[in-house]
Amino acid sequence: MKKAYYLSTCSTCQQILAQIKAPESFQMQDIKTSPITLEQLEEMKGLAGSYEALFSRRAIKYRSIGLNDQSLGEEDYKKWILEEYTFLKRPVFIVVDKIFVGNSKKTVEAFLSEIQ
Repeated sequence: MKKAYYLSTCSTCQQILAQIKAPESFQMQDIKTSPITLEQLEEMKGLAGSYEALFSRRAIKYRSIGLNDQSLGEEDYKKWILEEYTFLKRPVFIVVDKIFVGNSKKTVEAFLSEIQ
């Protein structure tokens, strides 16, 4: 199974998605118009190892609501990701039993080599 969780208004997500040779083979989900479910987040956590690995500290809201001044735990990361799509590090690609989270060069290269 191949899944992609992305934000359609994110230019970085769009650039990465454009590099997929067979996009129709992915189950695509725009997390803004179709929020992730608890079950989907649990699946991602199982593959990534933690909610923290899925949490984006680069989101504008992270600082604007003062989360940067708090000590967050796993349950906090889970809560915020479910409440606000912007806190999911994106894009997230699942290819069978492997997960690729975020848009770092190393992550994108690993993902693209996995699907080639």
